[in-house]
Amino acid sequence: MASKRAAGVPVRVVILTLDAHLAGAYESARARLQRQIPGLVFSMHLAADWMRDPTAGARAVADIEKADIICNMMLFTEEHAAAVLPALRARRDQCDAIVSCLCTPEVMQLTRLGRFSMGSGEERSAWSPISLLKKLRGKREDGATAGERQMAMLRQLPKLLRFVPGPAQDVRTWLLCMSYWLGATDANLASMIAMLINRYAQGPRASLKGALTVDAVEEYPETGVYHPTLPNRGMASAVRKLPATGKLGRVGVLVGRSYLLAGNTAHYDAVIAALEGQGLTVVAAFASGLDARAAVDLAFRDTQGRTTIDAMLSLTGFSLVGGPAYNDAQAAHAVLQALDVPYLSLQTLEFQAIEDWNADARGLNPLQATLQVAIPELDGATGPLVYGGTSKDAVGQSGASQPIADRVDVLARRVARLVTLRRTPRAERRVAVTVFNFPPNAGNTGSAAYLDVFGSLYNVLAGLQREGYTVELPESADALRQQVVYGNAQQFGAPANVYTRISASDHVAREPFLDQIERTWGAAPGRQLSDGSSIFVLGERYGNVFVGVQPAFGWEGDPMRLLFEGNFAPTHAFSAYYRWLREDFGANAVLHFGTHGALEFMPGKQVGLSGDCWPERLIGDLPNVYLYASNNSSEGTLAKRRGGATLVSYLTPPIANAGLYKDLSTLKGSLDSYRKREVDAGSSKELLAIIQQQASALDLCATEPVWNGDAPQQVERVREKLLEMEYALIPMGLHVVGEGMPDRPRRETIEAIVRAAPEPLPASEIERLDHALSADHEVDGLLRALDARYVPPAPGGDLVRTPAVVPTGRNLYGFDPYKVPSAIATLEGRKRAEALLARVTADGAPFPETVAFVLWGTDNMKSEGTPIAQVLALMGAAPRFDAVGRLCGARLVPLEQLGRPRVDVVVTLSGIFRDLLPLQVKLLAEAAALAAAADEPLDMNFVRAHSLAHAAALGCSLEEASLRVFSNQDGAYGSNVNLLVESGKWEQEDELAEQFVRRKCYAYGATNGASARPELMKLALGGASLSFQNIDSVELGATDIDQYVESLGGMNRAIVREKGGVAVPVYMGDNTGTGDGKVRTLQEQVALETRTRMLNPKWYEAQLASGYEGVRNLAGHVSTTLGWSATAGAVPQWVYTEVTETFVLDPVMRDRLAQLNPNAAQGMTQRLLEANDRGYWSPDAATLDALRQANEELEDRLEGVYANA
Repeated sequence: MASKRAAGVPVRVVILTLDAHLAGAYESARARLQRQIPGLVFSMHLAADWMRDPTAGARAVADIEKADIICNMMLFTEEHAAAVLPALRARRDQCDAIVSCLCTPEVMQLTRLGRFSMGSGEERSAWSPISLLKKLRGKREDGATAGERQMAMLRQLPKLLRFVPGPAQDVRTWLLCMSYWLGATDANLASMIAMLINRYAQGPRASLKGALTVDAVEEYPETGVYHPTLPNRGMASAVRKLPATGKLGRVGVLVGRSYLLAGNTAHYDAVIAALEGQGLTVVAAFASGLDARAAVDLAFRDTQGRTTIDAMLSLTGFSLVGGPAYNDAQAAHAVLQALDVPYLSLQTLEFQAIEDWNADARGLNPLQATLQVAIPELDGATGPLVYGGTSKDAVGQSGASQPIADRVDVLARRVARLVTLRRTPRAERRVAVTVFNFPPNAGNTGSAAYLDVFGSLYNVLAGLQREGYTVELPESADALRQQVVYGNAQQFGAPANVYTRISASDHVAREPFLDQIERTWGAAPGRQLSDGSSIFVLGERYGNVFVGVQPAFGWEGDPMRLLFEGNFAPTHAFSAYYRWLREDFGANAVLHFGTHGALEFMPGKQVGLSGDCWPERLIGDLPNVYLYASNNSSEGTLAKRRGGATLVSYLTPPIANAGLYKDLSTLKGSLDSYRKREVDAGSSKELLAIIQQQASALDLCATEPVWNGDAPQQVERVREKLLEMEYALIPMGLHVVGEGMPDRPRRETIEAIVRAAPEPLPASEIERLDHALSADHEVDGLLRALDARYVPPAPGGDLVRTPAVVPTGRNLYGFDPYKVPSAIATLEGRKRAEALLARVTADGAPFPETVAFVLWGTDNMKSEGTPIAQVLALMGAAPRFDAVGRLCGARLVPLEQLGRPRVDVVVTLSGIFRDLLPLQVKLLAEAAALAAAADEPLDMNFVRAHSLAHAAALGCSLEEASLRVFSNQDGAYGSNVNLLVESGKWEQEDELAEQFVRRKCYAYGATNGASARPELMKLALGGASLSFQNIDSVELGATDIDQYVESLGGMNRAIVREKGGVAVPVYMGDNTGTGDGKVRTLQEQVALETRTRMLNPKWYEAQLASGYEGVRNLAGHVSTTLGWSATAGAVPQWVYTEVTETFVLDPVMRDRLAQLNPNAAQGMTQRLLEANDRGYWSPDAATLDALRQANEELEDRLEGVYANA
């Protein structure tokens, strides 16, 4: 107890920390201390509070300004520290003591304890905390984990320093503060504060110095196990002391030691009880510090190192090695691969109240999504789920974490299903393979990006059979396709084989969300996949494997009601399909087959879903394995976070040079003859005329005027264009799971990788690539996932630029959000920005004041954020990183360094970018706000000039007028412009513009969430000098997928409308080849891709080698081309003419396409006719008549009356 001198002496103590998980211990510690020090005013302030509530930050600052003792604990990020750092700096030399532990360097340097000052340069001393922290690392060769070494040194050093005089005693105090905090029971917390007052009280508080009783650090196991029924705060040092209650299986659970010490365990206890309620034995383990490996070694392995659990859950929500402070993914991989069990990282709400999370359409806020979801994904974690948090209404519980009951129940059921999957013999497992079909009735059943679906599926079924699954294997891949796609489809008027029907009465009785579905789609059974009295389940069964066709998003031909809409429900058929898989077929797991379906895009939160979110409702507790393209980690990440999927990557097609063919080869021969000068002067003139005629026929030069004195320059321009086509990289055909890449395509692909590498590749890397590409790894990856084992993580990306994507068959992850854009990406972004500006001015246009720019999540994740850096560079801004290299904001590049005006950039983001890159959304918005606020000449800062004009026009603040980042409303995706084009249900191009603005008008600021700002968006787009988007994947050309039409095309159409019909240039940055990228007009890009892909026999024959799926891809090219005509007018007449002549008017080719995929073949002819109907193409009368006749012939074939059918 304190002496009488302590009575009534006022002393103010402030703790600043990350979150509320020690709030209960703080309340008890305050009561203890006030018994010793009646004059104590003790407050704790949380970064989690002041980040969401400015008044909380103001309260913290007010207490700092009067504090005598200040303790800064676990302020890891600059963003957290920024709100209080100025006040801490101002108070540092006025208070009695200030101690910082586990904080940013700026906060750590504020530490001042007696004669030790961490920011004074004394950190060079051998006794400084920095030097001692280095000692805390210990010796790596001792076999201990980093956490074990650090805690051992933390125990030893205070003992060693106890009798060392001078500043070493202050250093010892700092180390003891760390020990007290890491063991933060109420008693230890009280002792830490008492120690600081007892040692450092000054001035009016000097009487307290040496007058208080300070207890030693209470010792608890640093590594051990936990169960709520155990004594000593539920903590024990040996696994044998845990109850063994379940027979279903054994689950390892990682919990936070600090929560246990603080008595804040209600959320943990609920999870343990729910898992035990499912018949599982729960082994909950903890470790001190930020490294959980010691807990794994103690509790999840036996003495021989063998795994003793069936699944591992982390209830801490942070990375396995590093916690919230850092991430050592490689160390985590080693541990998890050795365990070889599913690893689920779950979330408790640290920086949001439960009520805020429920109300937030995003779900987790950006900080939580980054720390608790994105970073653990680097370890290979799956299945994010929010299971607990603090409540605003928690009376008398002072920040204690509470379980979210329905989420805990879902978690327990999912884990039980995973364990059951793992323990069920393969011969007894039931697997529901789901293929996709969108848009329906267009030859798209079994659609997936870059994948020969039925060839791949046949190989997977054979692999399952070979490995002991009960599979009745069809005769061939063609037989499999015939049975699933056609079967009895004509009998039922369905888009695929009808395996079974669900009666309307059964659906009404069993559909728990019937009211919501009927409000959107009408009374059951609905119109989609229905005969009026029942719902069709499409697919076919092969023993214990059901191959099902996922119902389409919404009504065919009605894209306005597709489920990229935030407030809609899935159709009756969609919900009934997943219920049938779970409850009627009794699947042990679902395997979604290829990129991608619709489940993960259903309405709901972005990440950290609740029970009201449709992906959660549909997948339920069913284990979800997803075969996903290795170059698309962005949408794959969405499937992980919204669909609970474990991804298994598949390879994209081989890469080759396009080469030359037909008239292009002839032209090259003429150019070679000219270059060799093997002709006399007279014939040279004739040869030039031939070259000009050949080149103009290919749209590579003008017919008039005839080349004369400038002939050598004209020949060189044609040669450059021809070389560009010859060496353009193109994808070759479709990938087949279960097969390695053949020799020649493999060699060409490796050659492309070598040419694209920034530095020469060593022979060992080339050998690795050859080995990785020559064999299949994907069937094994799927088997691993279906065995409920750990699927090792792998980066996603373009194979040419990110060869680390191979071997495939691994669990894709995206990136470390704190590192985007990277230093290399920042440099590359600047180069791209200057290249765009140079091309625009070279085309004769003035320096652009405003650029309308599209950003996709996929391209940024592949390139470490290069397009983001390009936007920043155009604005004259750059990313800003904190002392440990984490992204923390934007900064402006001074005008004198920039050397040109700041370009105003209006950015439209994909919904996936918005979901996966929230820190980068803030970065871009902050850059625009900083530029708008900069006091600079208006002719050198177009962001400010236009923002001032917009503020005046709209009567809003400059801050509002500077909003430049637009996307969908939270929970919605896409502009749907492409789907509107696909439907044909539009009359005027302005309807496409209106669709784009209505869907994409939500402005995102640096501090606030999204708000609809259509008028601001129209003003900003109306000032655009040009529109732009990058192409960062060989496999995803501008004519390959219609998402470019949806984004760049839709944005351009909106610009033209706001300019009263005046067109602006549309540019694309092609970064798919070797060396620097190239900026082209959209018309140039469409022409190049048409020559190198669509009309190139090398490309289309590789597509047709995959049969059904290849024809679908050809038809998709034509549909996308029509979209470019509708949104940008960028398609030359010859494109439609030559496509028609090559694929429709050639009877042999037409018959070939119709045999392979009659729906897609007719869809191609209908698109060509639509191009004529809408005035985008004006063929001669004979061509048009022949096209109409061919369309009628294809239609007759579909109806079964074609003469030769």
